[in-house]
Amino acid sequence: MPTECCTILLVDDHPLFRSGVAQLISSQPDFEVVGEAACCEDGVALVESLNPDLVLMDMHMGDSSGVDALRRIKDASRSTEVIMLTVSDAEQDFLRAVRAGAKGYLLKGSEPEEILDKLRLAARGQTVFTEPLMNLLLGAMREGAPAPPPNAECLTTREKQILQLIAAGKSNKHIARELNISDGTVKVHVKNLLRKLNLQSRLEAAVWALTPS
Repeated sequence: MPTECCTILLVDDHPLFRSGVAQLISSQPDFEVVGEAACCEDGVALVESLNPDLVLMDMHMGDSSGVDALRRIKDASRSTEVIMLTVSDAEQDFLRAVRAGAKGYLLKGSEPEEILDKLRLAARGQTVFTEPLMNLLLGAMREGAPAPPPNAECLTTREKQILQLIAAGKSNKHIARELNISDGTVKVHVKNLLRKLNLQSRLEAAVWALTPS
């Protein structure tokens, strides 16, 4: 097994599907499935005990919401990133997950090779999603209120640097290393630039930065 292996926790209430995904991921030398959970409560508890690099989680599990579990994981201020793997391509589900801080949103109908490719990108700090869903986010940003400023002049020089690195798919850890500042400082800058641009998530900031004005 490689010295640097991405650890993954699976949270899904369908045992057969969860088992299939576990076998797919475990067949790759750069991934390790460190745990499985059939409900959100158990998933959150396992994140706290195992601190995996990634959580691959369903959107809807019985009466539980994957988005609620996502928020609890993000509130814990851990390094774990969450990727939603779901059958739902509904705009509302996608936008809720993105705005709650999901690192990615993938559909269960995706090809196995695509899922593995996306997980590798996520392990390197990039945000990943099934491509057609980008149009939903763009549409929501254009129709939502309030609209972001027409340019980034309201940002400081450091905030502009960080915005460009976010658009390049860099995680806070990678940004901190590149700019030689602390993770905490990066988090403060990200929070400030999102507020100034009237955006709710890193993914929205990345899309806004990459969209021609």
